[in-house]
Amino acid sequence: MSKNASDKAHARAIKKRKHARDKVLQALYQWQLSGEDLDWIRDFYLQEQGVSTGDEAYFLELLYKIPSNVTGLDELYKKHVSQFEDHMDPIETNILRIATYEFLHHLEIPYKVVINEAVNLAKSYGADESHKFVNGVLDPLSRELRQIETSAAVKVHESG
Repeated sequence: MSKNASDKAHARAIKKRKHARDKVLQALYQWQLSGEDLDWIRDFYLQEQGVSTGDEAYFLELLYKIPSNVTGLDELYKKHVSQFEDHMDPIETNILRIATYEFLHHLEIPYKVVINEAVNLAKSYGADESHKFVNGVLDPLSRELRQIETSAAVKVHESG
């Protein structure tokens, strides 16, 4: 495969993962508010909401893994939320859960990409200033959960 073809394939994969992340945010929001069964939500999103045009496997991973680990994920990011916890809405909560899960389980995704994707979701679906809140929580969380990666980025920045 040529470099150009490889770059195009990589760009398509990123776009599909972004689509899956977008749809899983909607699905988790629905799960949190309605209490619907995850299998019903899965079927609805696969059949009715265009998930198949994204990274379906990634969508399914997030859809099932985040709810089954919700307590642990919430404990991790909530350490950085204290003064704002009363103001969090279900969109922000689920964005933070997705990002926290990605920090922990998808080391192939650079921490800056995780934060950027979460901020973009907050800009699309959250309240007016929620992207600033999401960024403010994820920045210190990334330093906690991705210490080696974030300290290496700081050293590169300082030497540059």
